[in-house]
Amino acid sequence: MYQENVLFAFMLTMLAGLATGIGSLLAFFSKSTNKRFLAVALGFSAGVMIYVSMIEIFFKAKDSLVASMGETKGYVATTIAFFCGMLLIALIDKFVPDFENPHEAHEVAELNQCPEKTAAKEPSKAALHRMGIFSAIAIGIHNFPEGLATFTAALKDPTLGVSIAIAIAIHNIPEGIAVSVPIYHSTGSRRKAFMYSFLSGMAEPIGAMVGYFLLMPFFNDTMFGLLFSGVAGIMVFISLDQLLPAAEKYGEHHLCTYGVVSGMMVMAASLILFS
Repeated sequence: MYQENVLFAFMLTMLAGLATGIGSLLAFFSKSTNKRFLAVALGFSAGVMIYVSMIEIFFKAKDSLVASMGETKGYVATTIAFFCGMLLIALIDKFVPDFENPHEAHEVAELNQCPEKTAAKEPSKAALHRMGIFSAIAIGIHNFPEGLATFTAALKDPTLGVSIAIAIAIHNIPEGIAVSVPIYHSTGSRRKAFMYSFLSGMAEPIGAMVGYFLLMPFFNDTMFGLLFSGVAGIMVFISLDQLLPAAEKYGEHHLCTYGVVSGMMVMAASLILFS
């Protein structure tokens, strides 16, 4: 089922993951962060994710589960899976300390600070190195379910997958900046900061690959409905807990709101045009 879309879905997930490297490069070649642009971009990404999750993905998941389980049980299963998706990403955030969380807002200007001054606050180089390793792990954990979300959406509906991949990519660009800053301060190397940022994005296609090989043997309407509903929950939580707060930190409240509304409008228009 959906086999013809597997390669396309995987490539979309790969491109979305590579956006962390783009964010890292932008950090290195810019002297300051364009806060207004990031506020609108993050808001836009959140708007796309929230709209497509609540209007399209949830109800596609519900249709699949109702078809296989019946009206009442299918609706209940869809709702439970939706909140389980939220719980999954909430647990990931719960067990990742704030200073290692790649969704914490950082600015390009922080790269221009002397890493030795930051290092002086740590007891040893070993401690700094350990912080860098833990940061890389945390980044991968955060990106893993995002990759599964992008892949699953593209597997079911390539047009829908493109929209979600774009939203995830926009979200990953400032994340690349957020990754580069702590890695640079823990290693003093821009090359390593870029490498870790780039590799962190690879957790997304890895998430897609692992999900594919683990779930494909059981991939039917019921499995798809549960997974798709969980994806909707993941994306709504990411939007509310990570994208919107980061947009508020980077810019004005109204810019964030304009971005959200614009993202919803673009997503609505694309769903109408390609329906």
